[in-house]
Amino acid sequence: MAKPRGFEFWRSTLKGARYVVAPMVEQSELAWRLLSRRHGAELCYTPMLHAQVFVRDANYRRENLYNEVNQEDRPLITQFCANDPEVFIQAALLTQDYCDAIDLNLGCPQMIAKRGHYGVFLQDEWDLLEKMIKLADEKLSVPITCKIRVFPEIDKTVKYAKMLEKAGCQLLTIHGRTKDQKGASTGIASWKHIKAVREAVNIPVFANGNIQHLSDVQLCMEETGVQGVMSAEGNLHNPALFEGRSPPVWEMAEEYLGVVEKHPPCSLSFDMHCNLQIHQDLREELAKAKNVAGIAEVNRQLKQRCQQEMAKDESEWTRTGLPFPHWICQPYVRPPPKDPNTENGQRASETKAVSVKRALEDSDAPNDSLSKNKQKKKARNPHKNFCPELKPKYIKCEQCGNPKGNKCVFNLCRGCCKRKAFKEVADCLGHGLRFKTKALKQSNSDTGGGLTNGNPNSQTVSTAAHDPL
Repeated sequence: MAKPRGFEFWRSTLKGARYVVAPMVEQSELAWRLLSRRHGAELCYTPMLHAQVFVRDANYRRENLYNEVNQEDRPLITQFCANDPEVFIQAALLTQDYCDAIDLNLGCPQMIAKRGHYGVFLQDEWDLLEKMIKLADEKLSVPITCKIRVFPEIDKTVKYAKMLEKAGCQLLTIHGRTKDQKGASTGIASWKHIKAVREAVNIPVFANGNIQHLSDVQLCMEETGVQGVMSAEGNLHNPALFEGRSPPVWEMAEEYLGVVEKHPPCSLSFDMHCNLQIHQDLREELAKAKNVAGIAEVNRQLKQRCQQEMAKDESEWTRTGLPFPHWICQPYVRPPPKDPNTENGQRASETKAVSVKRALEDSDAPNDSLSKNKQKKKARNPHKNFCPELKPKYIKCEQCGNPKGNKCVFNLCRGCCKRKAFKEVADCLGHGLRFKTKALKQSNSDTGGGLTNGNPNSQTVSTAAHDPL
């Protein structure tokens, strides 16, 4: 039986899903997916899995997929990061019976993805990606999908999407931000890029980015023409986002912990932090909690306090600067990127005019004049001195300029000493190097003790013990 493709796959297998929970590492685990489905989510992704680890580690497979199989958790797409076609296919083949599609992560912009050479850092390697998608489309019994980020240029983004479609991608999720839009430089996602791709390809497209309310979902679908909208942070801050509700945080926490009791483990990561910024003592209690019961107790105390605050005058709890009272699940509002010409809200020219270089701290100055980091060091070691003039002066290594070892026989640093001692088969007791001693021991064991003048480079084997009688 041929596997469904394109729009047929979206309509039949994915049941025309419009509201999608994004793949989130250590966040979108089974309990969270089930909670989100109760509140309007129609399709969920697993957290991103590492294809190479998935292939080689049976425990990783059990913990991240096989133990989480649940009939209520469908339709489900499993996402992998990979950069090797064969490894990707092996991982996908081990997975295809437990999900409805396999997704290739081409959107992760984090440093770990750069070091591992996956995610968005593959977006310029079109030949490799084409090979991976083609192979998956040929070998797998379920469709292959992709999640990408955009290029700065709309035309290049469209060509990129069409290449993936031609290679065999059956559904495309587009995060409307570039590779460099992350952290403090995240900014706004471009729906124009998403719209251009949707109009250019003949497969379903999901949009990702700028979603705070259910009304944003509807607006995005109208403006871009996509088939569905994916939410990550918005869903974490408000699991009922796709329902169009903003319930009390403790209500969602209670329900989530109820799901976790049946489907552990627990990853309490949604909008509790807004409450805990107000009740910081409970933040500490939550950090100490060692099980679900401990987290439930923190949530009970939080609920009790918030209900007391609700009974107070409105003016007392509207000073937080949040869109809603702090006990309500908040929409996720990204801070705007910092202006490179400003610093702490001031123009650079203004800041420069009033800035004064801090004088060097001396050891006798009060702790207030030290930085916080140095104050901590001073507390640990009251005799520590931060005055540059009083720091000990080191004799430099004769070869590289680094501080030399105090007892080095060659007057070198450890690195230079090791190279010299190895080359000359010498010892340096100051650095604990014994190349000569080890060579002598080895020679003694090999020759039965026959050495001349103690130099391993001029050894002669004593033949007396070996001549026939």
